[in-house]
Amino acid sequence: MNDSQNTPKSSRRQTGGADERPTPMEVLRQARTQLAELTGMNAETVTSFEQTEDGWTLEIEVLELSRVPDTMSLMASYQVDLDPEGELTGYRRVRRYERGRSDAHRQGGR
Repeated sequence: MNDSQNTPKSSRRQTGGADERPTPMEVLRQARTQLAELTGMNAETVTSFEQTEDGWTLEIEVLELSRVPDTMSLMASYQVDLDPEGELTGYRRVRRYERGRSDAHRQGGR
């Protein structure tokens, strides 16, 4: 195999300079990975994603405590903030709930 077959294609946008910004999918992957590294919990779902003046803000659901039956497991939503390059700058838990319970509709997905 040649080198181009061994190396996955980059999904970064080519801007022609050193100021390449991550794509939205890269931001999502980075946020999930960085949150998992910091908390030790795997991200299950990204429920909110938005670009801000300071970078990116996401809301990510994680499994905090597994229970039987699964509908009784404890889930949590974390607000995750990233800089324009996709590096995590902060996070906080915004709610905790049982997997099988739905909450009242909240505007903006939060």
